[in-house]
Amino acid sequence: MTAHTTPAGPPAGGPRAARRRLIRELLLVAGFFTFYKAGRLLSTDRTGEAFRNADRIWDAERALRLPGEGAVQRLLLHGEALVTTANTYYAAVHFPATALFLIWLYVRRPAHYLWTRRVLAVLTGAALVLHLAYPLAPPRMLPDAGLVDTGQVYGPTVYRAAPDADTLANQFAAMPSLHFGWALMLAIGVIAATRGGKRWRWGLLWLLHPLVTLLVIVGTANHYWLDAVVAAVLLGIALLVVPRPRAGEPDTDMPDAGTGAGTGDGAEASAAPTRRDAEGAVQAAPALPHQKSTAQTVGAGK
Repeated sequence: MTAHTTPAGPPAGGPRAARRRLIRELLLVAGFFTFYKAGRLLSTDRTGEAFRNADRIWDAERALRLPGEGAVQRLLLHGEALVTTANTYYAAVHFPATALFLIWLYVRRPAHYLWTRRVLAVLTGAALVLHLAYPLAPPRMLPDAGLVDTGQVYGPTVYRAAPDADTLANQFAAMPSLHFGWALMLAIGVIAATRGGKRWRWGLLWLLHPLVTLLVIVGTANHYWLDAVVAAVLLGIALLVVPRPRAGEPDTDMPDAGTGAGTGDGAEASAAPTRRDAEGAVQAAPALPHQKSTAQTVGAGK
């Protein structure tokens, strides 16, 4: 008598379910970002409090003997091309770099995508609470600081010259600096996602991104040193409360995921090796566990 096993069926959901999960992720990220931007605008009318807090932060940094923000700005002002590059980095790199990073994780490292998305959500939510509780004018607005608003003088800038008339951004939400917080998480996420692979050492180069971002946000007088320190502390808390991907969770490069070729879902059933049982009957060997596709992994870890 010949024993056999029933071939595994096609992956649940298929391409249509994958598209639904992708659309849901896009709506989720866009909705959270819209909520954050709208929430930041709630504290735009607290100008007096924002400047009082700025004086306290400035005095606290001097008491802690932190280097003056002007020391970094003087380096940038040695050449117009250098300061313009710094302004461009501040205005144009922050969101695109984070978006491309999340897209790469979604496609190639789904488990790490879920982890990173959750960490960024916790960090950004905590930052919003602090923005509302502690409005803070950036150092470029302090007359006694003697700093240049490099964005307005040299360009490009994402802010209007009159903060009270700026309806697109809250210029009194300097602490914490999400420019630095997101850049640091980007570097940590790349290193974590590539660790153990052949090219993991190249991921260490991404540490230059938060370092350059720190020099840019301080040198352009958009943030204090303490803005970056607080962002790093909040990120550390987020990393502690959000569980990292489990060691056994499939999260490797997936060039064939969802195609049915190579290590695809349908290949294991049709090419499953056979063996003979104790009575000599042919019996299909148990199929190896297949690698989950991005949509399956993301869908299972909402």
